[in-house]
Amino acid sequence: MLSRYEKFLDDFDAIMDDLFKKQARYVKCKKGCSLCCETGDYPFSHLEFSYLTKGFISLPANKKIIVQKNIKDLVKQKKEFKGERFEHRCPFLIGNECCVYKYRGLVCRAFGIGYYDDVKDYVKLPECVHSGLNYSEFYDEKSHTLTINDVVNINLRIDRILGSKLAQTYNLDYGDIRPMLEWLEQK
Repeated sequence: MLSRYEKFLDDFDAIMDDLFKKQARYVKCKKGCSLCCETGDYPFSHLEFSYLTKGFISLPANKKIIVQKNIKDLVKQKKEFKGERFEHRCPFLIGNECCVYKYRGLVCRAFGIGYYDDVKDYVKLPECVHSGLNYSEFYDEKSHTLTINDVVNINLRIDRILGSKLAQTYNLDYGDIRPMLEWLEQK
């Protein structure tokens, strides 16, 4: 299954590369920027989490120790959390870089691109728009309006990606979708 998933990722990454090129005038993503990894709940399917685990296993011992400490700290913080949705820094972020980049999830691969969510019927912009980054030059904070009309017309929600024709081509059984920390708490 993971070998089919890797082939799917090759095709998905090619699509994302093309989308990033088409949206280049709106996107300010660059190496070293990890704002999208600082706050979230990072939905992962069971299949994606299995692939992420493969990446974790391949890490050098010193990075594994850092990630394990990050996870332990997050589990403790989550237990003390009183709100509805626990958002956190990704535990795989070390020195503003993803230590499992090749094995990152679909949500991570799609971060940074604005797209039309046909399920919720709105344009979903990356959170960094509020920090003066992606799409910010074309977004009015006061009226919550976007002054461009060429936003990606592909829905980049994880459930839509995993239910896409591309995913069906590879006959992927992706399983449940949960926040990353829920998967990590089971390990």
